[in-house]
This record gives sequence, C-alpha cells and structure tokens, in this order.
Amino acid sequence: MTKPIPTLARSIATGAIGFGLVSLCVFATVAFAERWMYQTLGLLGAYLTWTVLFIALSGAVFGSLVVIRWRLPRFYLLFALAFVAYAAAWMIAYFILRGTAGEVVGSLVGSVLMAIVFAAGFGSLRSTVKLSAVLFVSNFLGYFFGAAIFSYLRSEVGMLLFGVVYGLLFGAGIGAALRLVQQEQQDEHG
Repeated sequence: MTKPIPTLARSIATGAIGFGLVSLCVFATVAFAERWMYQTLGLLGAYLTWTVLFIALSGAVFGSLVVIRWRLPRFYLLFALAFVAYAAAWMIAYFILRGTAGEVVGSLVGSVLMAIVFAAGFGSLRSTVKLSAVLFVSNFLGYFFGAAIFSYLRSEVGMLLFGVVYGLLFGAGIGAALRLVQQEQQDEHG
C-alpha cells in the first residue's frame, strides 16, 4: 500500500527547512570561496558546481516528500532534470540579459521548465500552470528578498542570509509543488 501524500503544511515545512539548509551550504561556498572557484573552475564551472551541489544535497530532502510514482533513488533523476532545466534557463537569461532583467527572466523561465519536468515526470501535465505559478512566486520572492539583504549588508553574512532566505522560500515552493503534482496525479488516475 502506498503511503499517503504528505500534507501541504508538511511539504512546505520540509521543503523550506531542508532546502534552506542546503542553500545555506551552497551559498557558504559563494560567501567564502567564490573568487577561488571563479579562478579555478571558471564562471561556467563555478555555476555548474553550485548546480550539482544543490541537486546532490537537496534530492533526498524533496525525495522524502514523494510517495507516488517516483522514489529515491529514481527521484534524484527527476529532480536533477528539473533543477538542471531551471539552472540552465536561469544562467542563460542572466548571462545574456544581465542584472535584474536576467534574474527575473531566468526565474520565470527556469520555474516554468522545472514545473514542466515535474508535471511530465508525475504524468500530470494539467498541473503545469499551477506548478509554474507556485515555483515562480516562491523562487522570485526568495531570490529578490535574499538579494536585497545581501545588497544591504554586502558581506559574507549577507551572502549567507541571502542563501537562507532564497532556500526557505524557494524550498517551500518546491515542497508545495511536489505535493500539488502528486495530488493532481492521484486525482487524475484514482
């Protein structure tokens, strides 16, 4: 018998706390090793490293919320595809458009791509718009609130707080999206 889908509150809390901690770890590498990473790995290599760290450290967090269709370690594949799609869109937009425009477009397109991967992976394409909205709003708020804190403090502590705020809000959104897509799939397929 399949375990029940976690409640929305549990999904949001698990996503927020888990991804908040993961994001703190990843942003710590930015706060304390960004220059070294750029010099050693190059711009693209540093961003790819951060993407891999996000995937490796948070797959189990979000995998713990999945009870329908995808289970660990298979969920890591789906999550990796979703996060790579998000990160690639974000990086392309940011490197081409630069500044706030690149961040906004990257957040929007990346969130939509993540939603499409989750919806397709769970066989619930009807949920794509809802998932896109949840992911975009949580991503946008987390990123820009976090960036505002960093902009104000301009320090390692500011970068760490950026990571925590981004992780808490975007993690809550990813947790909610995983809850919603599983509920949609269950409703569609009985």
